[in-house]
Amino acid sequence: MCGIVGYIGKRDVAPLLLEGLQRLEYRGYDSAGLVVTGPKAAGLKMVKAKGRVRDLEARVPKRFAGTTGIAHTRWATHGAPSDENAHPHLDPENNVAVVHNGIIDNASELRAKLEADGVVFASETDTEVLTHLIARSEADTLEEKVRQTLKLIEGTYGIAVMHAGFSDRIVVARNGSPVVLGIGEKEMFVASDVAALVTHTRQVVTLGDGEMATLKADDFRTYTTEGSRTTATPTTVEWEAESYDMGGHDTYMHKEICEQPDAVDRVLRGRIDDRFSTVHLGGLNLDAREARSIRRVKILGCGTSYHAGLIGAGLIESLARIPADAEPASEFRYRNPVVDPDTLYVAVSQSGETYDVLAAVQELKRKGARVLGVVNVVGSAIAREADGGTYVHAGPEVCVVSTKCFTNTVVAFALLALHLGRIRDLSVADGKRIIEGLRRLPAQISEILTMEDEIKQLAKEYADAKSMMFIGRVRGYPVALEASLKLKEISYIHAEAYPASELKHGPLALIEPALPTVAIVPDDDLLEKNRAALEEIKARSGRILAVAHQEQEKADHTIVVPKNEDELDAILMGIPLQLLAYHTALELGRDIDKPRNLAKSVTVE
Repeated sequence: MCGIVGYIGKRDVAPLLLEGLQRLEYRGYDSAGLVVTGPKAAGLKMVKAKGRVRDLEARVPKRFAGTTGIAHTRWATHGAPSDENAHPHLDPENNVAVVHNGIIDNASELRAKLEADGVVFASETDTEVLTHLIARSEADTLEEKVRQTLKLIEGTYGIAVMHAGFSDRIVVARNGSPVVLGIGEKEMFVASDVAALVTHTRQVVTLGDGEMATLKADDFRTYTTEGSRTTATPTTVEWEAESYDMGGHDTYMHKEICEQPDAVDRVLRGRIDDRFSTVHLGGLNLDAREARSIRRVKILGCGTSYHAGLIGAGLIESLARIPADAEPASEFRYRNPVVDPDTLYVAVSQSGETYDVLAAVQELKRKGARVLGVVNVVGSAIAREADGGTYVHAGPEVCVVSTKCFTNTVVAFALLALHLGRIRDLSVADGKRIIEGLRRLPAQISEILTMEDEIKQLAKEYADAKSMMFIGRVRGYPVALEASLKLKEISYIHAEAYPASELKHGPLALIEPALPTVAIVPDDDLLEKNRAALEEIKARSGRILAVAHQEQEKADHTIVVPKNEDELDAILMGIPLQLLAYHTALELGRDIDKPRNLAKSVTVE
């Protein structure tokens, strides 16, 4: 996985590429590189560096002129982070340069054939195979050289290719990994994410799988890998360049946590129908008759999106009274699942490009299932593949770990559950009650954010822990899972989440003073059951941090959050635990926006 950025026009290209890489660094940050050329340049000039984009920038010579270039920031899949494994990759004659996002499944086989023909590889990457194959093609055009190579490839790719003999163009292609064209005034851009483009243009074209494009300074054309022309209509990106700035915060994660009141207000705006105590979700493409015929809902996501799906499944069951469950998409697509025509499938992804989720959607569509998408990025692959869906309108999320998008996704599921419930058997009174609860959320989240200093002090209390346990029941269990994941991702403290009801079935053996427990304790019909779990932990000298609606006598510390409707409490109870993970990581000196071994948009398996 990685970030790709490219430019062709009249401007000095190296500063533009470095700026684009900095905006894409959240996608990959173990090495980076760029290659440039121009009408007066003698061939291709390349600079690469292990480390962050700043390490690359330090190596770029002051005189590094060019008006065409491609660049890349990497998250390692094949080969450890190193200068040699960094992209772009060039052939021995320095004629062809390739940057690539994805995985070539048959790279080992192709590599062996090339080595048998005398090719010497300079890296351990699968991407270098592409470079040699393109360079060895005898086709007359760069487009045909790339097309011939892609016919030999099995796997996923988003690629950008330059050739010293065709310096007036960049050729790009997509299969399973995002490629976005940016349309400028006598200049063209390409990137794997609009974040690299919005400073310069908001007119974009998103390539589909099996699609290629040729970019020239004053023109572009799109076509399939088979060579037939396609129609590309530019769309306008709704996010401004300022949305990707830190806005005075020290980290993107802190900024995005603090943006949640506004983000939740955005996902609610224009969707509530007070007259009928329901909501409008026009993008579902699901009429009332079809909604009533649903017999089951299956939600598919990965990581944080899976946790949001668990909460969403609970909301759908409680409000719409439809059996619902959530499953990791990465498991679902490999277990040969039974696809039921009466089941509504919901695919969840912040980027809308998560490969495991996208592959599950494509398999479901092949088997005739109805699939909805719940995504944040307009025009993303999952949004295009699904039969309908809803956008969560969280705005750009740059930090690798998701906070505001998780919250907005859960709110979007509450809207979906309310919509389905009111079509079925949910009463007007209950519909009104949920709507009033949804409207209270932004102010309640703001109230929780005012407790940051208190939570910061608690983080100092628990930052010395080598491991932590998170527990919750029913609605609280997915909150525990997500909070556990957040702590692991950015603080590197080992953490596990269990249903509170499962403590006595094994996890109690771990309880001791050195293992703190974070307990989700809402004021609902399971309050006393949850308090009994705290008793069990305290009897074994365990330290307890409770997240609750009132002080908990058996807890060493309690974070008291505002009460909403029982069905919506999970949305609020996760917010302070985002801050807890953040300040714990800060206390430990972690690189919060770029945690080790992780990248934002997981476009490979």
